[in-house]
Amino acid sequence: METKPVITCLKTLLVVYSFVFWITGAILLAVGVWGKLMLGPYISLIADNSTNAPYVLIGTGTIIIVFGLFGCFATCRGSPWMLKLYAMFLSLVFLAELVAGISGFVFRHEIKGTFHRTYTDAVLNYNAEDEASRAVDNLQHRLRCCGVYNYTSWFGSVYYPSNGIPASCCFNASDCNPDVLRNTTLAPSKVYHQGCYELVTSFMETNMAIIAGVTFGIAFSQDHHSQSVRDGLADVTRQGGEEKKRKSLDESKLTTTLPRVSLGLHLPFRP
Repeated sequence: METKPVITCLKTLLVVYSFVFWITGAILLAVGVWGKLMLGPYISLIADNSTNAPYVLIGTGTIIIVFGLFGCFATCRGSPWMLKLYAMFLSLVFLAELVAGISGFVFRHEIKGTFHRTYTDAVLNYNAEDEASRAVDNLQHRLRCCGVYNYTSWFGSVYYPSNGIPASCCFNASDCNPDVLRNTTLAPSKVYHQGCYELVTSFMETNMAIIAGVTFGIAFSQDHHSQSVRDGLADVTRQGGEEKKRKSLDESKLTTTLPRVSLGLHLPFRP
């Protein structure tokens, strides 16, 4: 008599875990969309293939959302093979996120080196028109910085002899003009002195531990979720087996009593 409430409780627990997993996917999807819309213009300066990062987050979030819904459906159906597939997927996601978190933390210095190289190349070849140049302008304007280490990084740019330091380095763009920005005496009073490389790398160093902690936290919560699904699957299967066994015994008892009743009701007729 207690089998049905136990199964209902286990299913409810698995649905809640699946909903939390679904929320994780929604967060990754939102971060990916935000990264594409807000960081797209200059995210390519971080690494050579970093423009794919938002798409990776969007794809991962979408897959997690789909499998989160699949987990809810599998739990409601009580299908063992569906729950096994769901648990296997959770384990794969856990491993992928664990590898991504460790790789990001271990290779953070390589990421910094790549940013230094790509940003330096973008400054030296700046022309104010291509994607890399627009990324440099956005980065300098938003972070209120100038050049790789400071504004003097622009002195070696192909853009500087004709146009001077870009207007994106200025405190007030309306107060800057090419004549002032080419003047090594007047330009320092109009532009930011803080280099962009130091700002970006200090941000990375400060927040890398937080990012790694959040990544590992999500990964281990999903691993715990996967273990809960496996445990719940075992319990549901066991409880379901006991329920089927009990029903089978009841049916066998019923079939053994029916012939006797039938014999009693169908006596031969004698006139």
